Amino acid sequence: MLVTVEDGRATRIAGDPDHPFTRGFLCTKVNKYLERTYHEGRLLYPQIRAGAKGEGKFRRATWDEALSLIANRLQAIIDSPDGPQAILPYSYAGTMGLVQGEGMAARFFGRIGASRLARTICSACGSEALNLVYGTRMGTDPETVGEAKLILLWGTNTLTSNPHLWPFIRKAKESGARIICIDPLHTRTAAASDEHIAIRPGTDAALALGMMHVIFRDGLEDRKYLDDMTLGWEKLRERALREYAPELVARITRLPVDTIERLGRLYGTTRPTFIRLNYGLQRHAGGGAAVRAISILPAITGAWNDVGGGCQLSSSGTFSINTTALERRDLGHPTRIINMTRLGEALTRTDDPPVKAMIVYNSNPGSVAPDRETVLRGMRREDLFTVVLEHFQTDTADYADVLLPATTQLEHDDLHKAYGHLYMMYSNRAIDPLGEALPNSEIFRRLAAAMHLDFPELKATDEELMRDALSGTAESMRGITLEELRERGSIRLNVPTPHLPFRSGVKLSTPSGKIEIELHHAGVDPLPEYVPPYESEERDPELVRRFPLALISPPAHSFLNSTFANVPSLRRAAGKPTLEIHADDALTRGIREGQRVTVFNERGRFSADAVITDRVRPGVVVAPSIWWGKLTDDGANANQTTSQALTDIGGGATFYDNQVEVRAGQ
Repeated sequence: MLVTVEDGRATRIAGDPDHPFTRGFLCTKVNKYLERTYHEGRLLYPQIRAGAKGEGKFRRATWDEALSLIANRLQAIIDSPDGPQAILPYSYAGTMGLVQGEGMAARFFGRIGASRLARTICSACGSEALNLVYGTRMGTDPETVGEAKLILLWGTNTLTSNPHLWPFIRKAKESGARIICIDPLHTRTAAASDEHIAIRPGTDAALALGMMHVIFRDGLEDRKYLDDMTLGWEKLRERALREYAPELVARITRLPVDTIERLGRLYGTTRPTFIRLNYGLQRHAGGGAAVRAISILPAITGAWNDVGGGCQLSSSGTFSINTTALERRDLGHPTRIINMTRLGEALTRTDDPPVKAMIVYNSNPGSVAPDRETVLRGMRREDLFTVVLEHFQTDTADYADVLLPATTQLEHDDLHKAYGHLYMMYSNRAIDPLGEALPNSEIFRRLAAAMHLDFPELKATDEELMRDALSGTAESMRGITLEELRERGSIRLNVPTPHLPFRSGVKLSTPSGKIEIELHHAGVDPLPEYVPPYESEERDPELVRRFPLALISPPAHSFLNSTFANVPSLRRAAGKPTLEIHADDALTRGIREGQRVTVFNERGRFSADAVITDRVRPGVVVAPSIWWGKLTDDGANANQTTSQALTDIGGGATFYDNQVEVRAGQ
């Protein structure tokens, strides 16, 4: 991204035309980054709560006063019988930077002995599934996608969530490739594809296994690749042929038998084939099983040997950042780990010990965490001391005891890896911090000083943190220096062009050195399988009778999770919270187009305006998300209804494993 600065003020942003992957354009959200940076609601000064929790009333404070209050409260907890484990850091991606993410923060929390956070809310499930099968999260080199002849966009709305890949997909299509979108919702991406397969939510593994049945039955597998590069493929063949005939898979997925047959044959007879996965399809009970099964498809056909073939969930595994040196997790003592997906449970239980302080940065759990009712109940506790580092007074910030103003991407230096391409990036500070805002790293440095933590690793500068991050010896990072990054802005990783990470002859990082189709000691079925959603007819028919609609709450086109949800132009584009519902489901409930409806289950409820459409299949409703509760008419969002249940692999969130009912009226 290029920023024009005039008299110390950023006046224009644009994509970098020299970047080989992003090629000079920005997504809908980041195009409005100046509007976000100079938003009238920016937090510019430290503040201390002056009303009841949740009221959002604060008074201005100095940095010394705020840090002294935080230091004293944290030290009192550390010295209490509960000890430092009663302190919980809560964070996620923020601006995606390595330095302003978990660099100095991890060092600080490690030194004081705080609980550790299992950062599972987004990608943990699929990432762990890939690590089990392939030993890494590497995938297809995205710059080769234009060479593919068949592209499956599986559980991904690429035009909204990964628009920089689309030019490569368009190139493939112009060269004769067929583009198929597999998604319960007819998204922008589905509309731009050659075919849309409207699968029942949570049944992706069954479809992948049904495709395998067709491929193995018709002898379309690449046996040499399977023999040379995989472990356990013969047992998978037996299972797929025995248990996943297209007729059975059709009943599970609610797809026609001939669609499954045709897709299996097309995948088995076309080269190169590319599958783009995304995180939505892993957000149910069997999310790990789904990613595992789909990711094995290119191994069965040998697609990993083809330029433009294979699959990709994330490219982040190719970036060998020295997180050991950056985060210094070795500094602290062993401590407990709390899964962020179960924040509500962590804040409302009273033992083990109870969480007495929560420091939130780079996240907005009051909006984005599942089972929002329970999360907010926990955040209302008077004995919970909450500190929030933020740009704005979010849903979470309203419950803070202390608010600290953090810098935006334009106001600090940072390093960035990517999860959609293979370029390491440097982000230069474009403008001075607004008001008294500070980078996260500096806030934790100052807090360490206020607590008299006199350790050199807690005094490291941002430049030293960057050098630590780049200090590894992995081949992919060889030759990438801080100086060169500063000069060039981005550098492709030291990998071959094109990058074929699982081509024949490559030794993998799995225990066997091969693609492990069969797993042992992973706590899951040794072979790929279909795991039904928790809230499904297969596992809980009575619940589905009471709450018959499957709710999906994907990212709204104008928001990035809850980020950008308060930007005026993007809010205007999004309109009001909506619920997309099929005409048949609307008719049986007496719901009219545009009518206010209530979406509810046993966990909670929220309101939205009905959009009657054939973009969703009967039995499925869609609430584009994530709205700040405080910016909606009823103070609620879709996460009032989501649960704290975990995925089969990786302990991830199950946002889309969520049965609801809908009624007309609020």
